[in-house]
Amino acid sequence: VQLVESGGGLVQAGGSLRLSCGVSGFPLSDLVIGWFRRAPGKERERVSLISDNDGSTHYADSVKGRFTISIDSARAAVHLQMNNLKPEDTAVYYCAADPIPPGDIGDVRYPQALWTGTLQYHYWGVGTQVTVSS
Repeated sequence: VQLVESGGGLVQAGGSLRLSCGVSGFPLSDLVIGWFRRAPGKERERVSLISDNDGSTHYADSVKGRFTISIDSARAAVHLQMNNLKPEDTAVYYCAADPIPPGDIGDVRYPQALWTGTLQYHYWGVGTQVTVSS
């Protein structure tokens, strides 16, 4: 699985950006995709998750109502639409992917376990910088 993030940049507070995670090497429909971020001096933080297989989506409380995750099957990509950006959203944003085991197809517990950190993603992109100025 290869993941390539794009769409980062510099934006003023209140503005919007759309991040994209291009996926290759594995059917997007059989992957759980997550977005994470790491701000300077802070630990990596989960942001959102989507699983086309069972329809699961999750959002961190800090981004609920502002960020929207979606799948673009035609482009084999996962987008993260970020609206009403705040300076505290400044971070390097990473996408991650994990193949759904055959026995867990359609089971919401697999993406749930990735969301809670019980399971770890196997594949990561190199990240894209998002900077929000005040």
